[in-house]
Amino acid sequence: MSSAFGMPIADALERVGSLEQLARVDSLVEADGPARGARLLRVVNGGGLEFDVHPDRGLDIGAASFQGLPLAWLSSTGIAAPSHYEPVGRGWLRTFGGGLVTTCGLDSFGPPADDEDGIVGMHGRVGHIPARLTTVEATPERILIAGTVRQTAVFAENLALRREISTEVGSSTLTITDIVTNEGATASPLMVLYHVNLGWPLLDDGTTLDIPSASVTARDADAESGFDNKYDIGSPVAGFREQVYIHESSDDRYARVSTPSRGIELTLRYSETLPALFEWKMTATHHYVLGLEPANTPEINGRAGARAAGRLPYLQPGETITYSVSIEVGRI
Repeated sequence: MSSAFGMPIADALERVGSLEQLARVDSLVEADGPARGARLLRVVNGGGLEFDVHPDRGLDIGAASFQGLPLAWLSSTGIAAPSHYEPVGRGWLRTFGGGLVTTCGLDSFGPPADDEDGIVGMHGRVGHIPARLTTVEATPERILIAGTVRQTAVFAENLALRREISTEVGSSTLTITDIVTNEGATASPLMVLYHVNLGWPLLDDGTTLDIPSASVTARDADAESGFDNKYDIGSPVAGFREQVYIHESSDDRYARVSTPSRGIELTLRYSETLPALFEWKMTATHHYVLGLEPANTPEINGRAGARAAGRLPYLQPGETITYSVSIEVGRI
């Protein structure tokens, strides 16, 4: 049975006038700036976990906190309404607001691609597609948000992503479960990456990272130069150049961030259908962020690169695949 503040929910409900005193989903609409007009769902789960869900940004997760301590890195762009999306080249970076989970795909992630499947910008389109909500509910047992995000075009792919975001009332864990179905008439490339963006004060000097990988590869010379310190975060450094590491997953699919000075630990777990995890270490001033990015292929060079390397996944007509990621926060 769920509990809140050390008490079983059934007993806690005898002490409040409404469940909303403990756990709820607030439904809001942004009123100003680049986010104006976009829907926002704010989740309070009664266990110290609070987070924002953005239905108009593919049901991605923005700001998040645990017991008042911020978890996610938020960029200078803010999480803008999808109308501001720049799909060409690296325009994705103009509206990359960070947040706890940004979904990349569905037919490409990584650098832009121009190949036999057409032109696609950096990290794909799905994170800027508004969802059709099907469920928003809070019960004494759990909070559930569900909806469908469809990436499609005439004479092109028709991929339906059915997402559920759930958290047990009183817990410190949230789970994203995605079911992707090819509802088109031909096979479609399928590249999916979950861009989990962690920032200060969860990250700090002395923060360490644990990823039990089968293998680790540096993306480039910058990453190679920092290879021996890839699990240590350190303080912000002006002019730091990003370092990216490709982790091919072992049987233990998790990444854990521990910050003893804050007494906090975050663990990311992901499904067997996500055989790789990219570590984006970017500890510059103002861009002090650790990206943990489970993906369905270890190919980092986009759709064209994945095709050339023979590592481009496809989803056949009528075929379905399920991905899941969960984030658990606790005190140490």
